[in-house]
Amino acid sequence: MRRLNSSMAQAIAVNPARDQPASLPYDKERRAIPRTTLRTASLLALALGLFAAVALSLWVGSSTSTPAELGHALFAPDGSASDIAIREIRWPRTVTALAAGAALGMAGTLIQGHTRNPIAEPGLLGINQGAALAIVAVAVFTGPLAPWTQAVLALGGALLAALVVFGIGRVDGRGSSPITLVLVGAAVTALCAAVVSAIVLLSEAALETLRFWQVGSVVQGYDSFLALWPLLVLGSVLALANARGLNALTLGEDSARSLGVTAARARTLGLAAIVALSGLAVTLAGPIAFLGLLVPHVSRRIFGADYRWVIPGSAACGALLLCLADVIGRVLARPGELPVGVVVALIGAPFFIYVARRRKAVSV
Repeated sequence: MRRLNSSMAQAIAVNPARDQPASLPYDKERRAIPRTTLRTASLLALALGLFAAVALSLWVGSSTSTPAELGHALFAPDGSASDIAIREIRWPRTVTALAAGAALGMAGTLIQGHTRNPIAEPGLLGINQGAALAIVAVAVFTGPLAPWTQAVLALGGALLAALVVFGIGRVDGRGSSPITLVLVGAAVTALCAAVVSAIVLLSEAALETLRFWQVGSVVQGYDSFLALWPLLVLGSVLALANARGLNALTLGEDSARSLGVTAARARTLGLAAIVALSGLAVTLAGPIAFLGLLVPHVSRRIFGADYRWVIPGSAACGALLLCLADVIGRVLARPGELPVGVVVALIGAPFFIYVARRRKAVSV
């Protein structure tokens, strides 16, 4: 009995608040902010960041507009040079960057979630280059394509590349390892890029147009967005609908089955969302790499492991990052500009090396 009392005294000494009433003003449970409140506040902060990024994108170009010129172009345009620069040049590329960034952010989150691979993303797994190859291969022979034609080609190319990568990765009938997927994705990406280069060599006149698909840019995608915005809505709905299945699959397929979630159905829904979002992003901005790798890590850092929050958070983070990358590209190379794909690669490549070299990568 004396030994038992001594053990209890030690336990209370280690945790003196253990036997205190819950109504004390210093109770940690009462002081803690609910997780939902923190996540809601984080989404609101991202929304404010997006608003600021849009304002910065409209303000900064090859030359910087004054606040008066910005307000005049937005609320009382009269066709002046500054109005044209803001409304017809900066606004379209800003909208394109927001849409493409949101699509790539959600697609990257879904790919990492379904493969349990922290270094998976559409650009590294050949999906973006597959979509670009389909567009380039047809456009070089037929000339300019309608937005919906480009979208259909991009979806077909993205789907084919995804099936090849995941099919080869599962050739032994087991789940694909992170290293296998990255190696196969790198091979498919290199193959598609080589074929695109070969097509460019066959048509020197088309080199300037096709360069857009090789480096990634948000200059030419606004007309496509006006025609294809329903595809962004569809892909977003599919991604959000896949959140419950992804949450269940993180517990294992047996646990997911006990919760009423079928692994095959959840992965089919996820693949449909990935193809729709990746194909749309390539149609709007070309094959931008590394954005889909970086954004999911940032979103999980902010919102935790619940995909019901991580997926919309990834959309906001992706849109914010791509919009800011476009602004940085305009500033760094004035009076010209760096394509947004180059700026994102400069940011994403070191992050990829960091994640790949971690001895204990965080499980998705």
